[in-house]
Amino acid sequence: MALGKLFGRLFGSSSSGTDKAPSPPDRSQAVEYKGFTIIPAPRPHGSQYLTAALIEKELAGETRTHDLIRADTHASADDAKAFAIQKARQVIDEQGDRLFSAG
Repeated sequence: MALGKLFGRLFGSSSSGTDKAPSPPDRSQAVEYKGFTIIPAPRPHGSQYLTAALIEKELAGETRTHDLIRADTHASADDAKAFAIQKARQVIDEQGDRLFSAG
């Protein structure tokens, strides 16, 4: 066994090597909600998918983007997309435009 794999297993990195870089989000699946655009973007995590989405809004002539990533995992990309939209709506309801505030 290579030392890199040994240290990876000891310190918790993925030993399976199955995590892939996230694909660019599919903008055709964007959902409009209260003036925000939600673009589901599930991220592969082993054999499952993490909940992730981009939340965008035009403010003062500039498109602002928030990258929503949660630790929730799902068996399919479609399940992760549906849950990401639900969670993004919740975040928008709770934070509104403050979502884009620094700090």
